[in-house]
Amino acid sequence: MDNHTKRDLSRRSFLKKGALAGGVAAGTTLAAPAVLAQAPLVVKMQTSWSASNIWDEFAKDYGTRVEEMSGGRLKVDVLPAGAVVAAFQVMDACNDGLLDAAHTVPVYWYGKNKAASLFGTGPVFGGSATTMMSWFYEGGGADFYRELTQDIMGLNVYGYMGFPMFAQPFGWFKNEVNTAADLEGFKYRTVGLAADLMQSMGMSVAQLPGGEIVPAMERGVIDAFEFNNPSSDKDFGAQDVAKNYYLSSYHQASESFEFLFNKDFMDDLEPDLQAILKYGVEAVSTANTAKAMRRYSDDLQWLQNEAGVTVHRTSKEILDAQLKAWDGLITELEQDEFMKRCLDSQREWVEKVGFYELMNAPDYALAYDHYFPGKLKL
Repeated sequence: MDNHTKRDLSRRSFLKKGALAGGVAAGTTLAAPAVLAQAPLVVKMQTSWSASNIWDEFAKDYGTRVEEMSGGRLKVDVLPAGAVVAAFQVMDACNDGLLDAAHTVPVYWYGKNKAASLFGTGPVFGGSATTMMSWFYEGGGADFYRELTQDIMGLNVYGYMGFPMFAQPFGWFKNEVNTAADLEGFKYRTVGLAADLMQSMGMSVAQLPGGEIVPAMERGVIDAFEFNNPSSDKDFGAQDVAKNYYLSSYHQASESFEFLFNKDFMDDLEPDLQAILKYGVEAVSTANTAKAMRRYSDDLQWLQNEAGVTVHRTSKEILDAQLKAWDGLITELEQDEFMKRCLDSQREWVEKVGFYELMNAPDYALAYDHYFPGKLKL
């Protein structure tokens, strides 16, 4: 009997014992709680982040909520990247049952199918990450995700999206970059379709996990990079290898976390525990957003005021060039029948929802500049 089979049997045994304990509870009210308190079901979840990354903390926030909502019946063992498998390998590990769950982003399995990027780092049609996560849950995106992962790729997983990320900075450069021509020849780190995008703009691209970025910069493997946010960048030590930090970009403007679960593991759980794991994603999405707003803002101020980093807003010329590059890339992507249907669905959603969002939104920059004049660099 292999380890995977033994593990499955032990879980089924646990679940059956839990059910029996519940049935006996009428006669001995202390029996069920005593058994469950002593033997919570451990959910082995690995992240794609180092233990020092703020996102590892975000994953642990999910574990805390699941444990409390389950009354201690579930315990989430959150492990950092590399504890079981490498950062980019968590999808394989969940599929194979080596992990019960993973906290990652779809773009990290982009090498298996480029359509992965459409669930986080695809073309930006004018919608924010909130717009696109809403597409996932209310616009048919979850059905496309299931079709891709289960029907097309035959993967034994469930996946849910949480925490609509703020648009990712264009990244870190040793010198200023103001025009599209300034980008040519850079050795740049990004991931997923953003790699194709930047290559079409004249960069050479290395797709690296977050923990490898700064060492690669120090060795000269790359000479510019992006990861995601001021807190992670600060913790990596980005400020030690570059001093020009460019916010605002279309290369990855709508990403969310991906919460992966091995399908067999999830299906074996009692319905209420399945619901806790599933809807715990929604709960922690709100918590992660609030924490990110505080921490990202604090760390951006630290980078600017204490670490000598010059914070720029990416020029309109570069943003326009990114959109033109996306146009060319979309034409290539739509040669794939699945991606064409998926992109059509996203465009339809953004055209409808984005119209409401943009027409309804007041000019927040105008209000900010009114009360805090001169701080914005627009």
